[in-house]
Amino acid sequence: MYTHQDLSRLQSQSLKMQGWIRRQTFSPDNEKTLRRFSSWEVAELIFRMNQSTFRGKLAADPNLPLGEVEEDGRQRWFSLDEINELRRRIKVNKRSLMPPRPANRRAFRAAIANFKGGAGKSTVALHFAHAAALDGYRVLVVDFDPQATLSHSMGLNDVGEDHTVWGIMARDLERETDRMNTAAAGAESGTALPRRKLPASIRDMGLGSLRPGDFIKPTAWPTIDIVPSCANAAFVEFASAQYRHLNPEWTFFGAVSRFLDSLTDDAYDLILFDCPPAIGYQSMNAVFAADMLYIPSGPGYWEYDSTTSFIGQLAEALEDLSHGFENFPTGKIALPKAFADIRFLMTRFEPSNDLHQAMLGAFRQVFDGRMAQHPIELTRAVEQSGRFLSSIYEIDYREMTRGTWRRARATFDQAYEEFRSHVLAAWTTLEDKA
Repeated sequence: MYTHQDLSRLQSQSLKMQGWIRRQTFSPDNEKTLRRFSSWEVAELIFRMNQSTFRGKLAADPNLPLGEVEEDGRQRWFSLDEINELRRRIKVNKRSLMPPRPANRRAFRAAIANFKGGAGKSTVALHFAHAAALDGYRVLVVDFDPQATLSHSMGLNDVGEDHTVWGIMARDLERETDRMNTAAAGAESGTALPRRKLPASIRDMGLGSLRPGDFIKPTAWPTIDIVPSCANAAFVEFASAQYRHLNPEWTFFGAVSRFLDSLTDDAYDLILFDCPPAIGYQSMNAVFAADMLYIPSGPGYWEYDSTTSFIGQLAEALEDLSHGFENFPTGKIALPKAFADIRFLMTRFEPSNDLHQAMLGAFRQVFDGRMAQHPIELTRAVEQSGRFLSSIYEIDYREMTRGTWRRARATFDQAYEEFRSHVLAAWTTLEDKA
């Protein structure tokens, strides 16, 4: 027979191994650091220019960042901060290297979501965030998944549940309840409106006084911040049911949207959500706050089946919200919920596999123009990046053959470029910021 004491003992053993894994994955002080990028990568893969042109730009202006030269090589290596400084100051044929961003628009929000565990949601979110940062965008990622794979991949390990999406929702409950209680005191008939009381156990957590920045943590990437998650954040599904009972008028699904509304419109360019493999309180917050739904799926039949179930149940859930909360206070997202775009992306795709080709054809036939044209291929380097909680962009190409590294990077580059094109098209449809 096994009790909670046995489970605690097993966890203690696992934590010791977890520490060893972190030491192998991150730097010796258990802190993830971002590598430098070679002048070849900066020129050809990031700025998309000829190496000789890039060297000429550096030679013409000695005040530009020049990177570092390793002892055993001639190539220069640049930090991301230096790359962004070069991006701001260099022009090619009078063309700026800054990424496109529609004028007078807030940050664009995209949710990476599906029912199926192992569909590649966290991998896609991680790679899109890193690709966008290398593209020059400022990115905020929100980890809604209690498995916290994205948070761990971003280098965050010791996260308290108060500073996760659960904390944001508890804070929102307190603030929304206070807002409702300070609204009009009575109806036209003179009857007093109900006042909702929250127990001291909620008030005493002190979450209501936290600022938005208290939930946002920096990462090893200077232009990527994160609202992290942790295993204890799974409690949100139980806690939120209790919170709804305490205040039935609380629009629980709008908590994260209101939180993001409180950020300045130009604080970030792109906000990415990594969603849990279920429709619950956290995932409903994610899809409600999102402008775009990006749905990854593996190439198997059961994954196709799961994707079909996901969009069906999501449709029902969003319909229920539209009819159950007619008086939802309009912010930057309103009811009935509408997405600027919805896309499907195949992951773990093997071009030489006939079944995968057949399933890709089926997805394209069913979802027509909604299917991404560039699936993410399964390569050895992609598998390695997953094992070591890193994206292909973080792996130094000298750790493997350059051809293997380039093939893996190419599949994510193509997927990101297509994602960016859809984002830019949808971004222009958002309302001008006030």
